[in-house]
Amino acid sequence: MVFSATYNSPVGTIVIESDEEALTGLRFGEEKTPTTSSLNIFDEVKRWLDDYFAGKQTENAVMGGKTDGRIIVRPKGTAFQQCVWQALLTIPYGKTISYGEIARMEGCRSAQAVGQAVGANPIALLIPCHRVIAAHGQLGGYEYGIEIKKRLLNIEQP
Repeated sequence: MVFSATYNSPVGTIVIESDEEALTGLRFGEEKTPTTSSLNIFDEVKRWLDDYFAGKQTENAVMGGKTDGRIIVRPKGTAFQQCVWQALLTIPYGKTISYGEIARMEGCRSAQAVGQAVGANPIALLIPCHRVIAAHGQLGGYEYGIEIKKRLLNIEQP
């Protein structure tokens, strides 16, 4: 069963989804499933988001088991997508990386395939797909619009 809650951020409404144990979705947009706000993970994610939008949160999430108090994320996807999303978790706060660089890291010949996996990321912000840019420093696309991507990258600049 999927549980969800909403968070009102400076860049729009964020829908948070969980399977009760881990974060399974975080996206900008309107609620599509019945809302419950009674899960501990929702409180953890909302605190993380409060800190992120205040410029205080610089830690990414953790895929798999919980370590050092970070939020566990459990995105659903193919093995290739999982590898790309794991690579996204290595991008430091305030930094960007290109689709081609991720492709090289993953031993993939196609920056396009990486772009498709990045675009399929179901957990925005905590798996920082907004930090991936096109070649030559161009912003590239973003599932939630280029303006939101710009605003997120600006939040992360000192």
